[in-house]
Amino acid sequence: MSREVGRPIQAVFFDIGETLINEGEIYGRWADWLGVPRHTFLAKLGAVLASGGSYMDLFEYFRPGFDLAKEEKARAEAGVPNGFGPDDLYPDARGCLAGLRAQGLFVGVAGNQPAEAAAQFAALDLDADVVGISDVWGISKPDPEFFERCAQLADVLPDRVLYVGDRLDNDVRPAAGFGMLTAFLRRGPWGHIQDDAEAPALATFVLDDLAGLPDLVAAYNAGE
Repeated sequence: MSREVGRPIQAVFFDIGETLINEGEIYGRWADWLGVPRHTFLAKLGAVLASGGSYMDLFEYFRPGFDLAKEEKARAEAGVPNGFGPDDLYPDARGCLAGLRAQGLFVGVAGNQPAEAAAQFAALDLDADVVGISDVWGISKPDPEFFERCAQLADVLPDRVLYVGDRLDNDVRPAAGFGMLTAFLRRGPWGHIQDDAEAPALATFVLDDLAGLPDLVAAYNAGE
């Protein structure tokens, strides 16, 4: 790998869903709520994503006319709120963030999430300098302004920011298009469905987990 000397990674930003948070149980609880067997729900999720659809298409398939806000309210009233907690945190997330902070890097988290996720993420008490939630910012990926906000918060140039995510369409391509370095994480539905020959050409790093990222960043900054 080659890079221009004098432009080290100074900040690392992480996506949330399927990067730091395992969404498997979240989808499982939605399947339970809709009365669909979990394996059927997840199989259809993969098929929808592979055809270029979104998770909203998945809900619409099983419940035509699906209204997300209405269903989330009904779940909350029934004592089955949506969202994530400590048990949903990937086991390699905490150590990865701490390892990067130990190198003196700015560590941020920024993803497409509802406003309620801000409190849920704060409760995890992760070692991050800033947490950005799209519905709080009023900006969502893949809008370039989303990545501009990340660089501004870190107070560094875009080419000194590494953005880590599990999607080529929402994370790697738009972040690279804005001038950032990127890491493509091959886990979760999108991380496997979108894993193709384009990934190594687009991403600075291609990862199967987060455990080794601090060492990769350290080696990159050392010019190795």
